[in-house]
Amino acid sequence: MSTKIRIVIADDQTLLRDALQTIINLEPDMEVVGVAENGEQATELVRRHQPDLVLMDVRMPQLDGIAATKIIMREFPDTMIVVLTTFAEDEYIVESMAHGAKGFLLKDMPGEKIIQALRDVYQGQLMMPSIIASKLAARISFLTSGPQKPLTLDRTKLQGITFTEREKHIIQLMLDGKSNKEMAKTLYMSEGTVKNYVSIIYHKIGVKDRTKAILCLKEMFS
Repeated sequence: MSTKIRIVIADDQTLLRDALQTIINLEPDMEVVGVAENGEQATELVRRHQPDLVLMDVRMPQLDGIAATKIIMREFPDTMIVVLTTFAEDEYIVESMAHGAKGFLLKDMPGEKIIQALRDVYQGQLMMPSIIASKLAARISFLTSGPQKPLTLDRTKLQGITFTEREKHIIQLMLDGKSNKEMAKTLYMSEGTVKNYVSIIYHKIGVKDRTKAILCLKEMFS
């Protein structure tokens, strides 16, 4: 008897999570070994069960899918992570890939296509629906052709602090005096997503407000 593909599902929407668990468990070659409603639970389930594959939502409370993906890939690099996404979440695609995601599935895909996609990923294929591929191409173009001069990381590396490419773009706009609303418009993100990135930057440099952050970042990147 062949070994089943062992899967963890992480999504904060109960109905979607339960539906995915049901259709996956109906397949003779797959089994769901754990379900999580946030990134923290997902990482703990991976540590406990060491699954073959994780279906990872990006927008979850406590710890989002990108942060959870980064932790899981660092601790269990052979784990295959497939990101669950919607059209509104294409800003996460580049960072998910940078942290090791093996594919992307749209939440409104038919169940049979999701099942086949999981099998394809397990066999080593990169899964990316055409609409996601086009958004990825557009996002890469935006990140590589912006008018701002790229930030240097020499000083931050010396201090042991590193930033993702997205965080560097946020920092550049912060140093240009942009508000969260203005940054959201520039980067084609929701204002809430921008606030999340700003909070991460604050945490990395050890400050709690915009004024101190700007002073610190100016010193780091001067």
